[in-house]
Amino acid sequence: MCTPENNFKETENTKDTPGDTKTNHPQPRVTVCLLTTAFFTAFGSSFLYGYNLSVVNAASPFVRHFMNRTWIERYGTPIESDTLTLLWSITVSIMAIGGLCGAIANKHLLKVLGRRGTLLASNCFSLVAAVLQATGEKADSFEMIIIGRFIIGINTGISLSTVPIYLGEIAPRHIRGSICHFHSNIITMGVVIGQILGLPEVLGQESRWNFLFAFIALPPLSQLTVLSYMPESPRYLLIDKKDVAGAEIAFKRFLGKDNVTTELEEAQAESQAQNNVQTISVLGILRSKAVRWQIITVIISVPCNQFSGGSAVRFHSYIEMNRILSEAGLSKSLISYMTIGVGGCFFLSAFSLQALVIEHVGRKPLLIVGFSGMAVFYSLTTVFINIQCFIYIHIYIYMYIYLLPCCKLISLTSLSAATLPIVVTELFEQSYRPAAFLIFGTAFWLCNFIMGLVFPFMQEALDTYTFLVFVVVCATVSVYLFIVLPETKNRTFMEISQSFAKRNKVSNVPTAQQELPIPQETQTETV
Repeated sequence: MCTPENNFKETENTKDTPGDTKTNHPQPRVTVCLLTTAFFTAFGSSFLYGYNLSVVNAASPFVRHFMNRTWIERYGTPIESDTLTLLWSITVSIMAIGGLCGAIANKHLLKVLGRRGTLLASNCFSLVAAVLQATGEKADSFEMIIIGRFIIGINTGISLSTVPIYLGEIAPRHIRGSICHFHSNIITMGVVIGQILGLPEVLGQESRWNFLFAFIALPPLSQLTVLSYMPESPRYLLIDKKDVAGAEIAFKRFLGKDNVTTELEEAQAESQAQNNVQTISVLGILRSKAVRWQIITVIISVPCNQFSGGSAVRFHSYIEMNRILSEAGLSKSLISYMTIGVGGCFFLSAFSLQALVIEHVGRKPLLIVGFSGMAVFYSLTTVFINIQCFIYIHIYIYMYIYLLPCCKLISLTSLSAATLPIVVTELFEQSYRPAAFLIFGTAFWLCNFIMGLVFPFMQEALDTYTFLVFVVVCATVSVYLFIVLPETKNRTFMEISQSFAKRNKVSNVPTAQQELPIPQETQTETV
C-alpha cells in the first residue's frame, strides 16, 4: 500500500560547507504513508477526546429529560433536582475516571501490543461505548450512558498517551513536531465537529440526540480500516522487539527511501546506550538519576498546564460570551453559530500556525510564550471583569474588550497544551517512554478531575479575582521552563538525553552522531 516507490523522493541536501568534511544526510520529505498514518492515528483516537468534550454539552438537555422520564417510569415520581444534578455530574466526570484507568493500563499494553497494536486494541472500547450510549434510550437505561462514558474514558486515557509516542517515533526528527501536532489539532477538530453536530438543525433534537453518541463509532472504524495496513513503530520493533528486518521495512515505508542505514544506526545507538535494558517501571523511572530532571519537568509542567485554568477559562468564556451576546439582542441560534465560528477559527489558527512554526521557532519558545502569554491575558481579563463590575460600559464595547483577551487566552492555552505532549515524547529514550507517559497520563487526568471540582468553589470564593491564581501558576511554570528545559527541535532522543546529563549529574551518554557500529546483519547497502 505504502512503498518507497509510491512515495515522494528524498530531498537533496548534500552540499558541503567550506572546510567541512562531513556530508549532510539527505532529509526525507513527508511521504503519503507517513501523512496517512499520522492523520488516521489521530482521527481514530485523539478526535474522540475533543468530540466527547463538546458533544456532552449539546446532548445535556435531552439526556437530563431522558433520565427524568426513566425515573418516572421506574418509581412513579419525578426525579429530585439534586439527584438529577448528581447523576448528570457523574455522567460528565466519569470520563476522567475512565481516562485515569486507561492511562494506568497503557504502559502494559504498549509493552505487549506495541504502539500501533495498542491503538487498534483500544478501538474495542470506543465501539462498545458507542453502542451503549446510542442504545441507552431504547433500553430505557441511563446507566448505559454512564457506563459508556466511563468506557470511552478508558479509550481516551489509552490514546492520549499512545498517540504522541507513536507519532514521535515514526516521524523524522526534522518534522517530528509537525507530525506530532496532528494529535492536538485533531482534538480541536473533534470539539468543533461536536458543536456542529449538536446544532438543532443537525442532531441536536429530541428525536436525534442518540445519533450524537452513535457517531463515536465512525473514527475508530476508519482507524481499524487504515491503520491495520500501516507499519508498527520502527523504533519499537528494533529496540524493544530486536526485529531489525521489520524495523528496516517500517523505516523504508515511512521515509519513502531505500537506504535507511542512518536511521537504523541512530536507533541502534540508543539501544546500545541503554545496554539493552527492558522497559523501565514507574518506580524505576522515579528512582533513576539519569532522568531525574526530565521527570521533575513532567511532574511540574503537566499539573501546571491543567491548573493554568485552560479548561476553566474556555468554559467561563463561552458562558460569558453567550450572556454578552444575548444582552446585545442576538438570537440563540445565531449565538450557537458564532460559538462554532470561534472554535473553527481556533482550529484553523492551530493547524496553520502551530504546525508550521513549531519546526522553525522550537518547542521551548512556544511553551514559554504560551504560559507567559496566559499570565498577561489572565491579568487583562481580571481587569476588564472588574471594569464591568465597577464602571458602566455599553454592552457592545464590553463585548470587544472582554472577548479579545478571552479569545487570546484560549489560543495560548491550546498552544501550550499542544506542545507539551511533544516535549514529553522527546525528553525520554525508548525504555523510559511508556513509564513517563503513565506519569503524564495519571497527572493529566487527576488534575483535570480536580480542576473540574475545585474551580466552581474558587470562583465562588474569589469572584472577580479568580484568574489571579492562574497568573501565579503560569508565571511560575514559565520561569521554570526557561531555566531547565532545553530546546528539543531537530535533535535525536540521545542528544536530548545528553543535554540533561550534567543537570542530572550522570556521565554523558554517546549520541547517534558518534556513529556507533551496528551488527553486521542490520547494515544495508547504499542505493
